[in-house]
Amino acid sequence: MTHPGPRNRIWLVLLATLVAVPGVVAPGAARAQDMMSGIDLTSDSFTKSELTRADLEAKLAALKPGEVLDLSARSLNGLDLSGMDLRRTKLQSARINKVKLAGANLEGVVLDQAWALDADMTGINLKGASLFATQLRGAKLDRADMTGARVAGDFTNASMTAVRLDGADLSADEKNQSMGLMRGAFKSANLEGASFKGANMARVFMEFASLKGADLSGANLRGSELAAADFTGTDVTGANFDGADLNSAKIGGIKNLAGAKNFDKAKNLDRARRD
Repeated sequence: MTHPGPRNRIWLVLLATLVAVPGVVAPGAARAQDMMSGIDLTSDSFTKSELTRADLEAKLAALKPGEVLDLSARSLNGLDLSGMDLRRTKLQSARINKVKLAGANLEGVVLDQAWALDADMTGINLKGASLFATQLRGAKLDRADMTGARVAGDFTNASMTAVRLDGADLSADEKNQSMGLMRGAFKSANLEGASFKGANMARVFMEFASLKGADLSGANLRGSELAAADFTGTDVTGANFDGADLNSAKIGGIKNLAGAKNFDKAKNLDRARRD
């Protein structure tokens, strides 16, 4: 008998969790990253909270040295957790939709498969955190620090101005595509002024994203999907564009284009906008 690998085990747990949650129908494997299908976002699991801020503060204060507060699969929707130090928590598969986490500290925290739709994470510290299959559509992450984080979640329509993703891994998990291609998805996201220095962005999905004034120096964009993205004023010094799709992307105002790598090997370069 063949045992599932680590990522497949994560997805088996996730699918089992979804089946167990009221109002949720487990999606097909082919659409693994698009977990919105079959979800009842009006159910209690996605709109209410099992705990209050005071409850969390008390539980954190009661932790012994070295202990972690496991909040996996708990519903914490709508809470105001602004400014809290949550580094000693685990939030895998937690539902934190519309939570206020502005200025909170979640450095190194596991948020894999968490639901954070429309969450306010302005200025949050997510250094080294894990966001694998995390749902952050419509979230606010302006000025968030995600340096060195694993970021393979859905940030469609998110506001991420001046976010820091230096050295972060946004790349596709290509080992278990039978479970769906997991990668950083930033369709129509506002990434103006964002920093991706040295980030692994292989096969990232950024169609229609605004990258005005962003810093992509040293980033690996191999095979990324960048159709209709806006690169006005974007610094691409040392960025690798091998196989990146630039169909209808606005590249006329790119900064330091001569210093980019493999730009001539980008797909649909003849269809990119140079105005």
